[in-house]
Amino acid sequence: VKGEGSKFYSAEEVRIAFNEGKLDLHAHIHCRVQVENEKGELVPKVIETTTGRVLFNEAVPKGVPFINELLTKRNLKRIISDIIARTDFAQTAEFLDNVKEMGFMWAFRGGLSFNLGDLITPSIKSKILEQAQEEVDEVWENYNMGLITYNERYNQIIDKWTYADNRVTDALMKELALHKNGFNSVYMMLDSGARGSKQQIKQLCGLRGLMAKPRKSGDTGGAIIENPILSNFIDGLSVLEYFISTHGARKGLADTALKTADAGYLTRRLVDVAQDVVIIEEDCDTLRGIPTSALKDNEKVIDPLSNRIYGRYTLHDIFHPVTDELILAAGEYIDKTVAKHIEEAGVEEVTIRSVLTCETKRGVCAKCYGKNLATGRLAESGDAVGIIAAQSIGEPGTQLTLRTFHVGGIASVAKQESDLTAKFDGKVEFDSIRTTSFTDNDGKEIQVVLSRIGELRITDDEGKKIYSSHHIPYGSTLYVKEGQKVKKGDVICEWDPFNAVIVSEFSGIAQFHNVEEGVTYRMERDDQTGYAEMVIIESKNKKKVPSISIISPDGEELRKYNLPVGAYISIEDGQEVVAGQKIVKIPRKLGKIQDITGGLPRVTELFEARNPSNPAVVSEIDGEVIFGKIKRGNQEVSVKAKDGQTRKYLISLSKQMLVQEGDFVRAGTPLSDGTTSPKDILAIKGPFAVQQYLVNGVQEVYRSQGIAINDKHIEVIVRQMMRRVIIEDPGDTSFLEGEAVEKWNFIEQNDWIYDKKVITDPGESTKLKAGQLVTLRQVREENSLLKRNDKKLVQYRDAMPATSSPLLQGITRSSLGTESWISAASFQETTKVLSSAAIEAKADQLYGLKENVIVGKKIPAGTGLRKYENLFVTSKEAHEAYKERRALMEEEEYEEFED
Repeated sequence: VKGEGSKFYSAEEVRIAFNEGKLDLHAHIHCRVQVENEKGELVPKVIETTTGRVLFNEAVPKGVPFINELLTKRNLKRIISDIIARTDFAQTAEFLDNVKEMGFMWAFRGGLSFNLGDLITPSIKSKILEQAQEEVDEVWENYNMGLITYNERYNQIIDKWTYADNRVTDALMKELALHKNGFNSVYMMLDSGARGSKQQIKQLCGLRGLMAKPRKSGDTGGAIIENPILSNFIDGLSVLEYFISTHGARKGLADTALKTADAGYLTRRLVDVAQDVVIIEEDCDTLRGIPTSALKDNEKVIDPLSNRIYGRYTLHDIFHPVTDELILAAGEYIDKTVAKHIEEAGVEEVTIRSVLTCETKRGVCAKCYGKNLATGRLAESGDAVGIIAAQSIGEPGTQLTLRTFHVGGIASVAKQESDLTAKFDGKVEFDSIRTTSFTDNDGKEIQVVLSRIGELRITDDEGKKIYSSHHIPYGSTLYVKEGQKVKKGDVICEWDPFNAVIVSEFSGIAQFHNVEEGVTYRMERDDQTGYAEMVIIESKNKKKVPSISIISPDGEELRKYNLPVGAYISIEDGQEVVAGQKIVKIPRKLGKIQDITGGLPRVTELFEARNPSNPAVVSEIDGEVIFGKIKRGNQEVSVKAKDGQTRKYLISLSKQMLVQEGDFVRAGTPLSDGTTSPKDILAIKGPFAVQQYLVNGVQEVYRSQGIAINDKHIEVIVRQMMRRVIIEDPGDTSFLEGEAVEKWNFIEQNDWIYDKKVITDPGESTKLKAGQLVTLRQVREENSLLKRNDKKLVQYRDAMPATSSPLLQGITRSSLGTESWISAASFQETTKVLSSAAIEAKADQLYGLKENVIVGKKIPAGTGLRKYENLFVTSKEAHEAYKERRALMEEEEYEEFED
């Protein structure tokens, strides 16, 4: 390499040496450049860099420190936003233009392409696969000996192959990164973010992996073929492997064609529901906000706190949890550095201003919205944030559908978790955890958890500070005792990842009820092992509910367990059981494929606030579960609270019960399996809980596909879904009971009626009628008049305001219910909207964007806001000249007046 290790006084010298041919592009050199010190000032310093990096920095604007890093797509994004922050848009635009020019030139001169030698197979592949094959054979052996069921075998095999697949991929990525000193063409394309994904390169050089099973169109959630394709595209596939692959590739193409329409329709509905959300004012002075914490799945942080609060305003002061010093005052902007600082200080929760709690009428305020992500600055009056939100959510929807295409039906399965480890050193605290001692097969005594809503907290030694809180699953083995000290990394509990279990809480004799062969159960005999197990089936006779009772030696029934469909019974009738013994296994459905094809309908389901296809029955109060009789194939379940109130629920017997008799449940806990309906969440836990549920639900779908959408976009849409309230009691207002009205309209009417009086008896007044709404002053004036004339006085009472409850509407219903009939008619059901608007003689005030476009007026966004309508814009010179002319005219007028 020419010029390796040379030293240069400045970037100009490097350019001269390079032009003279004395320096290679990749030579490591030392050069004196501007870098940033701790105080944030630019100072000259000699650093080690390469020729190419110095040449790149020629395009960087002044005032930005030297960029000395690998320019991948992600780094470039970060650098550009940094340059916007340090300079202005004009300089950034020039920089981008220069980067483009430079990029084309070097791409042309570099001529990047790859040959077969660049596609290396990881050396460790065969070893990993042999090991996986051995583990799979072991699973088969267990199965053949009758130790595990068919479903368990399938789930375990898929788990083993997924793990092997991930190991091969990791090994491949490590080897590719080191190959040719990081100048492997394929790796460069992937690493820079220009083309290709890990998945694709894994298929080229590693192995194709597990594939999805062909399935009928109506069938939900594809199963996975348990024999993975172990070849890659370099070795080529065998005929059988090729045949299996064809299915996935074809499915991808068909999906693409069908789903584009769905995604497009979703975008249209989103735009329609949010089109009139524009930033109207600077600050709505609300006192409400939303508490935000890091989003976690068990203990894995999915979205860190700093990410979720960056670019927003605080509602309360934020204090350091240890030192109690003020980090940020209320109403301040949270920028990147502050957000990081708040997270590193260990703050768990920050209450931020949000569109969801903004109190601006028609539109939102800048403080609640926060940073405009398009410009990186605070949102300004007139920003059409609604349309931006709709597009931000709708546009990836079209990508989501195209996602299935490249990978062609490869099954991506999450490896199941089966234990919980301590993340901190501290002391263990139990909250409603019940356990029982049980001696396992190896003769060890273990603690088995019997409670279903037990929480375990790790606190400091005094028990004042809670470091973390975990839900302890039912039927798991607990390794710690209350008050015990744990170290980071200690295993707290373990459970069976493949099966849910029912554990006996008492020792006694097991007695079966309604467990009849061919009616409520069948023997599942394995052809290969000859081992038979009892599996509960759905019985035609709904009255017969299979259950197991535990009977004490003196013949009393200690506890009864209902058996859900699909459960495997691990004991015999009349067998003696001990407390803590697993008596029933219920296989968890594993190996479901996460494909956005399931995702796009899920987003639609959430935004339309539809009731899910199989809704869970949810408890409305905290209390104890009591099982009642069986009525028409439904199990009666009551929840009794401590204050004696009870709620009864009927749960279909075909559903899996999530609670057993005697369990303590909290309000909002599902009693049966299924998805919780958003309307239930709203009714039981209130509007804030349902808003969070919707935002997180939508985010989950996009995140699982690796698409980042800022929460505030989804919040704008959810705000629009909840912009109305339903009138419960109209009081003396003009509303009707059961009518859905805009929230601010409701508040306005109630404010207006607040100090009014209603005439109950007009007496001998001629002015006032019974039932009339008047001010106190009017009544007093009328009464003093009547008093003087010795007439009967007017009787009155305070006017009653209306009461309402929050309403959750889907985006279609919400759009059709807007005040603007023009906007609603141009969306859907035109005839219906127009005829009802004509009957009501509605007037359209043209507040939104859409109705203005339709009638051909300027849209009320940007500079078209009504408050800017009378502004007259002119140049400075013209304004000066106008002022002089005006002064002259005024002088002349004054002189005339004097004369």
